[in-house]
Amino acid sequence: MLQFNKWQVGGVALLVLLAGLLAFPNFLSEEEAASMPGFMPNTRINLGLDLRGGSYLLLKVDTEEVVDNRMTGLRRELPQEMRPSGGRERIALESLPTYDATTKTISLRVRDESEVEDAADRIREVTRAGVAAMGLGVRPYSVSVTGPRIDVAMAPEAQRYYGGEAVRDSIEVVRRRIDPVGNKEVLIQPQGVDRIIVQAPGDNDPESLKALINRTGQLNFHHVDTSVNPGEAEAGALPPGRILVPYAEYEGPGSLVLFEEPEVTGDMVENASAEPNPDGGFQISFQFDGRGARRFADFTRDNVGELFAIVLDGEIISAPRIQTPITGGSGRITGQFSPEEVQRTATLIRSGALPATLTTIEQRSVGPELGADSVRAGTIALIVGFVGVIAYMLVSYGRFGVYADIALLANVVLIAGALSVFGSTLTLPGIAGIVLTIGMAVDANVLIFERIREELSAGKKPIVAVENGYQKAWSAIIDANVTTFLAALIMFQLGAGPVRGFAVTLAVGVVTSVFSAFVLTRLMAGAFLLSKRPKEIAI
Repeated sequence: MLQFNKWQVGGVALLVLLAGLLAFPNFLSEEEAASMPGFMPNTRINLGLDLRGGSYLLLKVDTEEVVDNRMTGLRRELPQEMRPSGGRERIALESLPTYDATTKTISLRVRDESEVEDAADRIREVTRAGVAAMGLGVRPYSVSVTGPRIDVAMAPEAQRYYGGEAVRDSIEVVRRRIDPVGNKEVLIQPQGVDRIIVQAPGDNDPESLKALINRTGQLNFHHVDTSVNPGEAEAGALPPGRILVPYAEYEGPGSLVLFEEPEVTGDMVENASAEPNPDGGFQISFQFDGRGARRFADFTRDNVGELFAIVLDGEIISAPRIQTPITGGSGRITGQFSPEEVQRTATLIRSGALPATLTTIEQRSVGPELGADSVRAGTIALIVGFVGVIAYMLVSYGRFGVYADIALLANVVLIAGALSVFGSTLTLPGIAGIVLTIGMAVDANVLIFERIREELSAGKKPIVAVENGYQKAWSAIIDANVTTFLAALIMFQLGAGPVRGFAVTLAVGVVTSVFSAFVLTRLMAGAFLLSKRPKEIAI
């Protein structure tokens, strides 16, 4: 129980040394950390907005727009359901369906009143899809018939569902845009029904952050209609089913006439990355999913020699000519990109389009001076708690208290190393979690040492008493720390922002404190007892 072989001792020493190396960059400036040799770790603990300063944005999601878009899509789909298919007869409509955005209602009139019920059944069949997935317990759309007129309205429950879905999707898109790798300390969380909070520590330029977030990110691939002169289109001679789209600013002045219906849409792009262009400058390489690859292959195969335009947020970022069929499911976008623009554009394409417009309600920049006092106060609390615990253990347990203090110091190094390698964000609650962990770190040692005292009082020899102390205190230590660890996991899963920061430091601290108490102190105590073989020990 007390004996460790050389491999075990070396493993423990190596682990503590590695944690020290990982924690070391936190004591250097960013320039010093960057200049360290390549084999040295340079990951650091990130400071949260309350400690480091940064940008704060409060955004509003236009959930009304989401509902309107869905209803508009349904309005376009309904006439297709009236066409003959699968043995069904064609149902003639008096005119195209209309949509009232105020009442969220689509209205259409059937030419032959005897076919109204059949038309209504077809509409019910279309609007029934997704009921089970939504879990609303009601139909998302109501279909009512009044003479030859059919009204289709979205239920309030469905409107709330689609609005909430838009908020969740917007959070994910915003996260992918400003934290594509997932290692930054950005906090993005919902507030209320239709609002999102974004906190970016260290980023003191809320305007550039807002510009990146608010870009729609809608990517489409359109066939260029070269038969229509852009100048004539600008004068009003734009045929039906065509759109006039300008070039992006870095592509220069001018515009092209495109077929309105895109051949491939941005939701079919799986990945996009910025790369150097072998011919000079930069390019964006992209890959389609299976559906997009098939559609892109078919389009390029049928239109060799034609132009197609890549449109991002209503601007043409590239309009190459199709040289050969592109069947590999990937491609590249070349243009007059600056290094910043190519990275930003690749991130937008990769993150996908926003499901709804985001409006900035509040923005502010938090200076680092605000967090300096908090860091100072937290540091003082940490030092006072550390010194107090060290003094108590020395006075109470003598030599074994020294072992516990050494293990406590190693515990702090282990926590710092773990937080560094995870790239965790340290906030004020996180500092509180570390202070709490230091206090809790000696709990296991206290349980062990008190149990050793009981064994010694019962007349056991020192080696036997120490072995029994560690063995019999183990179950109590595990029970207490597993309970705390589970509480930290629950806080991490259900909490957000600072609560999660506290949960991370607490969970890491629980693991390292158990290791330091049950392994490090046992290693030192065992080395002393097995080498000196004392007949009595003061504890």
